[in-house]
Amino acid sequence: MFPSLSRFRGLYTSEVQKRLKPGTADSVVTEEDLAYLPGPVRNYLHFTGAVGKPKIGNFRAEGTGSFRRSPGSSWMRISTWQYSFFDDPARLYYIKSSLFGIPFDGLHTYTGDRATMKINVAYFFPVVDAGGEKMIMSETVTFFNDMCVLAPATLIDENILWETVDPLSVWARFTRNGITVSAMLYFGENGELVRFVSDDRYMTADGKTYARYQWSTQVSEYRDFNGRKVPVNGEASWQLPAGSFTYARFSLKDIEYNGSEFR
Repeated sequence: MFPSLSRFRGLYTSEVQKRLKPGTADSVVTEEDLAYLPGPVRNYLHFTGAVGKPKIGNFRAEGTGSFRRSPGSSWMRISTWQYSFFDDPARLYYIKSSLFGIPFDGLHTYTGDRATMKINVAYFFPVVDAGGEKMIMSETVTFFNDMCVLAPATLIDENILWETVDPLSVWARFTRNGITVSAMLYFGENGELVRFVSDDRYMTADGKTYARYQWSTQVSEYRDFNGRKVPVNGEASWQLPAGSFTYARFSLKDIEYNGSEFR
């Protein structure tokens, strides 16, 4: 799965393994659980097949895609591996690629009260080492985005405050470990989530300088994974002063919920 020289392999593996727990009997999502949610969110959970399925404690996702650092730069192919946990919130995200034949990899870690983004060239030479309050807020937005896109059953959460805007959109405020972020969620006519927009994420290329711009993800082409519908195509964009900048495109290859063994 990982290049043998990667310094991030052990970090990713150990952080995931210490959070994985033996499988237990999980309670299921019921209609009663959805009763307090806004209509568009209820429709979304029905659309994705959450009702009658076990509540989600974690998920593992694998994907491919492309990434670019600036509007004028070339696209680079990427491969990604991710685990997210919800009982003890954490997001662990490993990425690898190459540029001009030179490999690089990165590791995002979010553990609720701490967040980092590290990127190494040739597996050993750091080029980005980001952390601090702005990174925590940014990764809280990302964590919430993943809940909405990849694990909608987790939206039954007392830490989310909802407000209906119209029949196809809602505003949400999500709080975790004293950090509060907000987002707009937009839905299609069939109940599917199509776009997530937040003003609470920071853009950084080097981990030293940060700029706060509107950030959004757009998703499409829902497919069935063991009875749960998940979008397999997505892209992430910044709204810069010069216009919209799409910097990442993703394709989901596989997703597994409530796993107890590292894969």
